[in-house]
Amino acid sequence: MAPAYFSPETASLATELYQQVAHLPLICPHGHVDPRLFAEPDYPLGTPVDLLVIPDHYIFRMLFSQGIPLESLGIPRRDGATVETDHRKIWQIFAEHFYLFRGTPTGIWIRDELRDVFGISEKLNGQNATAIYDQIAAKLAEIRPRQLFEQFNIEVLATTDAATDSLSYHRTIQKSGWRGRVIPTFRPDVVVNIDRPDWHESIQQLNEVTGSDIRDFSTYLRALQNRRAYFKSLGATSTDHAALTAYTEWLSATEADAIFQRALQRNATREDAQRFTGHMLIEFARMSLEDGLVMQIHIGAYRDHNPRIFEWFGRDKGADIPVSAEFTRSLKPLLDQVGNHADLTLILFSLDESTYSRELAPLAGHYPALKLGPPWWFFDSLNGMRRFFDLVVETAGIYNTVGFNDDTRAFPSIPARHQMWRQACADWLAGLVQRHIIDRSDADEMVVDLAYRLAKQAYRLD
Repeated sequence: MAPAYFSPETASLATELYQQVAHLPLICPHGHVDPRLFAEPDYPLGTPVDLLVIPDHYIFRMLFSQGIPLESLGIPRRDGATVETDHRKIWQIFAEHFYLFRGTPTGIWIRDELRDVFGISEKLNGQNATAIYDQIAAKLAEIRPRQLFEQFNIEVLATTDAATDSLSYHRTIQKSGWRGRVIPTFRPDVVVNIDRPDWHESIQQLNEVTGSDIRDFSTYLRALQNRRAYFKSLGATSTDHAALTAYTEWLSATEADAIFQRALQRNATREDAQRFTGHMLIEFARMSLEDGLVMQIHIGAYRDHNPRIFEWFGRDKGADIPVSAEFTRSLKPLLDQVGNHADLTLILFSLDESTYSRELAPLAGHYPALKLGPPWWFFDSLNGMRRFFDLVVETAGIYNTVGFNDDTRAFPSIPARHQMWRQACADWLAGLVQRHIIDRSDADEMVVDLAYRLAKQAYRLD
């Protein structure tokens, strides 16, 4: 077995528990892998840099924090200015600075995927960078994304797709006859957050893909329902919504339309944007009651905190920072309307760990509609997972959580991320058995639930 991340006092029992789930199929219900990878049987994976560095903001945000320009890592600039195109030079920079990831989950993921996917056990550094680059490149020349999908034993992989996306790659995948299950996820942020600079452009795209004439709030809602139905026809089982805060507010049709009209006229205020997003979270929950799509809400990321990076490179370039959050009062308008519906699944994610035991676990431990997503983003680490178990389970139990999702753009890291989760689960459960909080038969069932069944059930992936 590969090196395990078990506490010495639980290692023997944790190993036995982990071995029960180590080879279970991977359920990947939320992530950001590009569906284009699977649309063609011979789609090339590119260079080691294409695969492992450029798409992974975990990597380049750390390098940038040490003064390494994103241009030197080949990250494209919005203005078309020159960036490094020699991928061997980029890899050399990454290898020389790989020591920065010591003790981090990214360091674990990279080490494990180099070993398990590419057969490289040697520690990456500046001296062996060229040799390891060549080994990875040779492997990439032989394999294709669909092969890796099957090698990773992925049962289902959900991508995350804008509400305005044509889903052409998903259509191609489904028509190809390939048996891999890759499904879309409806993400409407671009047409909901009226303070986005690209909101008007996105509304026009929504018009085009739905054949609508969006002129007021009612036609806007119909267009969104149209898109949800289309996503669902291509296999989607969930939606995904990101908001800075958990604020929700129910607006009358007149109030909602007034804000929408101000947005169309470019006169909406910051308060309008908060109220509109808060109202739309409730509208989407009501839609989920009707069409059965699971609803995910990700709260607490101050997006694009660094204005220069946003100006030069655009969104999602490692400059998102957690903020504090409040849920008990903020979610009450939403929960007043839909929280008691057991046939709705509403999954909450937060970047504010202080809310886990104070608010999120008590809320999920009461409302039938509410479930808690796993530790997310800055906390999908061994220590973050252990803290999550300790802070949440005493109040909510594991059956008001939804197992694991890898939430990654870096496709080859998926097995390593699931392995870390499964080992953290086994280690935590072994500790409960040793302290006589649960017995061994409980642990045997719970480890399978946490590794596989909870995610499959919560996201309706049967």
